[in-house]
Amino acid sequence: MTNRKSDALAAFHAFPVTVDIVALTVRDAALHVLLVRRLLEPFKDRLALPGGFVLPGEALAEAARRELAEETGVERLPGHLEQLASYGPAGRDPRGDVLTVAHLVLAPDFPVVAGGGDASEALWVPVDRVLGDDGALAFDHARILGDGVERARAKLEYSPLGAAFCGDEFTIAQLRGVYEAVWGVRLDPRNFHRKATGAAGFLEETGEVSSGEAGRPAALFRLAPEARSGNRAVLNPPLMRPVA
Repeated sequence: MTNRKSDALAAFHAFPVTVDIVALTVRDAALHVLLVRRLLEPFKDRLALPGGFVLPGEALAEAARRELAEETGVERLPGHLEQLASYGPAGRDPRGDVLTVAHLVLAPDFPVVAGGGDASEALWVPVDRVLGDDGALAFDHARILGDGVERARAKLEYSPLGAAFCGDEFTIAQLRGVYEAVWGVRLDPRNFHRKATGAAGFLEETGEVSSGEAGRPAALFRLAPEARSGNRAVLNPPLMRPVA
């Protein structure tokens, strides 16, 4: 029995663990993902999600932050980070069995990115350009990206994380632009305003105004205290995606 347990324990350590990062932001009214061009084989010169091997004794979130910094130059995460899902270990890397734990980052803006480490360059790419194209990205990263985008879309329905793509203060029109970019739909301005401001514990007015659509002053909002308390806040009622 002891030998069987020892053999099983050895099997658990028979393959390495990596992290991959789905970093999303809204640029030019479209959802973008941060990608790197691989410097080394396998998949040399192909686009991929930032990521790499977890070091001994390193926490997964720590590894995700380190790899993002090494491969894209983003030293400090400007937004929300959460674990997305695990993939593998079999069949996803030509070098052998590799388990990856993907992480999702949502942010309004990122510092200037630059390739480093195992990446020759880092660049922002519209999600629509690579989503659903199994040949666009290295490894199984198209699948991971698809899961990350769907997680982001769902979170906008039930959580206040839509504002993670905005600054500290924003207009309802700016927030609506985030929902439109992430969901890939056009929303009725009046209906969205009513739903966003009617969701309990979501938004509060700052008392200030900013230039809104067509240069007209628009009220500035920020997250309500309940929504700022953590990512467990739930919108009530939720802001549901329009049915296609």
